[in-house]
Amino acid sequence: MGLLALKEEFFPHYTYEDYCQWEGKWEIISGIAYAMTPAPSLRHQSVSQNISGQLFTLLEECKNCQALLPVDWQVAEDTVVQPDHLVICGELPQSVKLTVTPSLIFEILSDSTRKKDENLKFELFQAAGVLYYCLVDPETKSAKLFRLEDKRYVNKGTFSKESTTISLPDCDLLFNFGRIWV
Repeated sequence: MGLLALKEEFFPHYTYEDYCQWEGKWEIISGIAYAMTPAPSLRHQSVSQNISGQLFTLLEECKNCQALLPVDWQVAEDTVVQPDHLVICGELPQSVKLTVTPSLIFEILSDSTRKKDENLKFELFQAAGVLYYCLVDPETKSAKLFRLEDKRYVNKGTFSKESTTISLPDCDLLFNFGRIWV
């Protein structure tokens, strides 16, 4: 039995159609299912709320960009993820799932998601063309911001109390990382 047959025997290959039948919170990446449990910690949720509030305020004047909370983003038939925070520039599709590439994604790290966020999602978002990817670590109160340049992520810095400009296609956001920590 070949390696591919072994993989398929032990790891079923799921699609968006399968995903739509499941209860609870899941993501699938390249056909592999990932449970989104346990629920985020209180610190994680507080940081998330502060990111959401700041994005909402910063985007009030921008008519072309919109901040979203976790939503199904179907990257491919066998890949559906729910980033913690996304910014979409351009017209927002009127459907139950997102199929356009976000311009900015924030993922808040936790013990249960750290490896997936730092590795699988990093590679996925880079390949999908997400302009900015920010990994937020509530434990160390630091955030790594990556920008897509020549189809590769370049680390634009690690931020704790600083502000930095995030240049989206339709607007510039002066994001203050010092305001997200609890």
